[in-house]
Amino acid sequence: MSIATEQPALLGGPKTKGKPFPKWPIHDDGERQAVLDVLESKVWWRTPGTQTLAFEKEFAEFQHCKHGIAITNGTHALEVALLAMGVGPGHEVIVPNYTFVATASSVLCCGAMPVMVDIEADSHNIDPDLVEEAITPRTKAIIAVHMGGQPAQVERLQQIACRHGLDLLEDCAHAHGSEWKGRRVGSFGVAGTFSFQSSKLMTAGEGGCIVTAFDQFERQARSVHDCGRLPGEWFYSHFQYGSNYRMSEFLGAILRVQLRRGEEQTKRRHENGRLLDKLFAEVDGIIPQRIPPEVTRNSHYAYIFNVDLAKFGGISMRKFIEAMNAEGIPNQAAYPPIHALDCFQNGSYRAKLSGDQAKEPHRFLRQPFAETLRAAWESYWVPQYCLLGDQEDMSEIVAAVKKIQASAKQLV
Repeated sequence: MSIATEQPALLGGPKTKGKPFPKWPIHDDGERQAVLDVLESKVWWRTPGTQTLAFEKEFAEFQHCKHGIAITNGTHALEVALLAMGVGPGHEVIVPNYTFVATASSVLCCGAMPVMVDIEADSHNIDPDLVEEAITPRTKAIIAVHMGGQPAQVERLQQIACRHGLDLLEDCAHAHGSEWKGRRVGSFGVAGTFSFQSSKLMTAGEGGCIVTAFDQFERQARSVHDCGRLPGEWFYSHFQYGSNYRMSEFLGAILRVQLRRGEEQTKRRHENGRLLDKLFAEVDGIIPQRIPPEVTRNSHYAYIFNVDLAKFGGISMRKFIEAMNAEGIPNQAAYPPIHALDCFQNGSYRAKLSGDQAKEPHRFLRQPFAETLRAAWESYWVPQYCLLGDQEDMSEIVAAVKKIQASAKQLV
């Protein structure tokens, strides 16, 4: 009996998944020794230290950028980057409606208004046509999120930003090592921001980084992240508003070791993603996130696919997820639409705004956002660590989907 004709595990049949997926986070004696070295050095603070400084240089080079600024976390990286761009009260920043809340909340942190636009149906990334339509005299910047590791249309967004005199910020929290035409993300905009939170493609539990090719922006962002100081000046000189967003030596040391695995892990995730694309082409009703030819590498924070539930006997997405989990295939919850979050629907976001912006009606509260809703409620995210497995692991992911499809009527 083939797996596809067996009873679903949810109804008592055997699980599709045999051996376990690789466990995350991955670490070895490299991280252990790095932490011990910092501990015994008694230099735990980045200012006199060497580990975080070295990590900044190594990670910037990995992302094809000139400068790196290590930050406490990915949310703070967005905040520091926006503050360094001069985003403030009265400004608008265009963001995708399909992303983690930090993409929008970082704009509010600056006292500016996040203007949400819908995404492309096939990529789950911000729609450049809608970005251009949303530009007003108040617009200061555009944030492009590389969803699931899939690069957004960075060249078109770069052109739009240049044409309107705006800054482009790349939110690369999912996309360490991803490439557009062989060039790493984070190097197309004024800056790119990264996260090293526990689920990310490199991790120290928390942490973030800003990368940039621009000397003046680097100087400004480094000052914002270090209490308004400037390099080479007296320690107690503070030249502008800034706060303490500095990364510790412990995190810097761990991330240097994590980075050594970055190239091989990114290559493996990309190759396994393309294998899943090929295998899922045989499954009616599964629509993987489209990889355009310009994307030369997708680092795959998740392997994302939409499910046409009509091809699965009309079961609910919740039941599909439950059935996949029972087969031993984990999922990472997709993001809900930003505009639908309580902090926007109950109006509390207005407390971060001032002047007319705090009082006027905001169009995003009544827009349909059809593609965002589809991505949020009809997609399945296979977590990144699963793509560090082998071909057997990828085959079992697809076999689980086929098994659920064959037995869908029993699951309704």
